[in-house]
Amino acid sequence: MVSVFRLNNAWRIVAIILVGLNLRPVLASVPPLLDLVQAATRLSDSAAGLLTALPVFIMGLGALAAAPLRRVVNEQQGVALGLVLIAAATAGRHWAGLPHVMLATGLTAGLGIAITQALLPIYIKTRLPAQASRIMGLYSTAIMGGAAIASVAAPLAAQGGAWPDALALWAVPAGLALLCWLAVARRAPTPATAAARTATARAPRSRVALLAAFFGLGTGAYTLVLAWLSPYYTARGWTPLAAGQLLGAVTVAEIVAGLAVSVGIGRLPDRRPALYAAVAALLAGLAGLVVAPDALAWPAAILAGLGIGALFPLSLIVTMDHAATPAEAGRLASLVQGAGYLIAALFPFAAGLVRQHLADLAPAWIAMMFICLALFAMAACLRPAARH
Repeated sequence: MVSVFRLNNAWRIVAIILVGLNLRPVLASVPPLLDLVQAATRLSDSAAGLLTALPVFIMGLGALAAAPLRRVVNEQQGVALGLVLIAAATAGRHWAGLPHVMLATGLTAGLGIAITQALLPIYIKTRLPAQASRIMGLYSTAIMGGAAIASVAAPLAAQGGAWPDALALWAVPAGLALLCWLAVARRAPTPATAAARTATARAPRSRVALLAAFFGLGTGAYTLVLAWLSPYYTARGWTPLAAGQLLGAVTVAEIVAGLAVSVGIGRLPDRRPALYAAVAALLAGLAGLVVAPDALAWPAAILAGLGIGALFPLSLIVTMDHAATPAEAGRLASLVQGAGYLIAALFPFAAGLVRQHLADLAPAWIAMMFICLALFAMAACLRPAARH
């Protein structure tokens, strides 16, 4: 019986990782091909920024709507619905030569990602409570892994000139993840939730606001780098493939950092030292992009990736630290991710405006460096004694 239980848990973890892998390719496959997309669709730099900003904005709105969504579907059904939307959106990019199709598929994918990201933490907290922090680390690392694969593979797939097909091919892994998720869900009926719905102590509003702001600003660094690092270097004469490989290096570093967080977070009941290290790495990477963008491109990209890759899971883990029950975990995840993604959506759009009017992205990197200083101050407030 114990071995069957462990086997079921192993399949659940595999399914969670596969889901995570499919939550960023729809975003990460675009930046290395952005010059081709803009040439074909005649999108301005600010409109190009919307290709990342709009899905992230919808992710925020969708996360805030998780509570009413849970009254309609359970976690297993909701994640399946999210994967269906992601697969449909990526498949629709076969017709991405039309600008309204690019924006519509981004919105659809953002909704699917939002539903999945809002409900999957509840599933993890409910089904795997003893391993929740570690599995959240693996899940967030898988999210970054999907971005790494897409940023490197998309330029390779588009070398023959069929860039819409290079964007649409990500419907295939999304479909495979959906099949795996449905197979696991069929073997694991939804547990009773009456106990989870009983009244529990909730984190103060000021604490929720701090968590949301920290998550939003940290994720803003991710959306900024994701959307504009590759175009920053293609404007400097790099090929789309080389710029995509640089973005791939960022996301590989994110994976390494995410795995390190997953393995070591149990030894750090006070999360602040890890938060400080993550913000410092991000700040150093951004400084490299400003001071010597060509000479320091690779070390700067790796440092920024390490910082972003650690911040993302740490932000989620610190949020989950404030939840005593799966229901509270879901509520906090929805609020923090919802408000946080609304904040993060501003970053790529603002950087697009900067590029359009100044023809340079260095001011965007400098502004993000100042935001890192704010993240240091906010991290100092996330001491263990203040969690409840």
